[in-house]
Amino acid sequence: MTAAIEKIAGSGQSVKPMPDDYFTHVAGVGSIPRDIYKYVKSNPLGDLPRYSAHIVFQHILIFTTFIALSATGIPLHYNDAFWAPHVIWIFGGIDMAQVIHRIAAYIMIGASVYHILTIAGGTIKKIVKKEFDIRRTQVPLPKDLFDLIHDIKYFLGRAPFRPKMEKFMYKQKLHYLAILWGSFVLIFAGLALLYPEYVALLWPFNPSFVQDLARIMHADEAIMALIVVALWHLSNVHLVPGRFPAQWTVFTGKITREHQLEEHFLEYVRNLAEIPEEREYMRSVLAEMGYAEKEGESG
Repeated sequence: MTAAIEKIAGSGQSVKPMPDDYFTHVAGVGSIPRDIYKYVKSNPLGDLPRYSAHIVFQHILIFTTFIALSATGIPLHYNDAFWAPHVIWIFGGIDMAQVIHRIAAYIMIGASVYHILTIAGGTIKKIVKKEFDIRRTQVPLPKDLFDLIHDIKYFLGRAPFRPKMEKFMYKQKLHYLAILWGSFVLIFAGLALLYPEYVALLWPFNPSFVQDLARIMHADEAIMALIVVALWHLSNVHLVPGRFPAQWTVFTGKITREHQLEEHFLEYVRNLAEIPEEREYMRSVLAEMGYAEKEGESG
């Protein structure tokens, strides 16, 4: 029996049965209750490391170029719509809008290559140092499916707490895969439209068909990406309670403590092992809540 339950039992109060995984014992820290994120203090700009400076810079590049590409590309494609000429006028006319669109596209391609090199280089470095842990990556794993099922039960009121998830939870991995696919389609379809002569060399049989297909793919994927970012990404990442009006991780590379405890609990446990100051902080929180580790307690 944990110290917390003993404390309640000793006061004469009824003890509500807790799930087997309600407490997670961390050696040298104590037994952490699953819902402790409701009680910890956090800095809105972040408490714990999440992204490197490389990832933060890439995220900002992708974000800004995506806005520029959407703002110029969509009105250029739907130039016969009543609103399109007004948007194009803001960018200085059709010719200037096309220039801005192409510059932003090249920057996004560069940021995408930069991202791939960063991920590949970081992975190789960790493998060489024998520090690589696939659970801390964006690679989908069977646990993500179980976490999804568990989370659905939680939101339907059939589970008392959310699952203990990794550094990247299931919805982030789905979003990441969607971004990879969308970027691939947009980049290659856009290059096909920009360099039709090379497409004709690679596909001489019916180059006009490839051009028509690329035009459809580029426009449709752009609309899909805009919808996903506006309706899914913003609502799931920035506009949710506890993060509104923005999740500052994209700029600071840090995540708030309660956010990590709620949605990335297993990563938080690793942070306890890697960051002495965080172990001391959590020990103090557990002590205040009556969950302090007993002398000699283990397991």
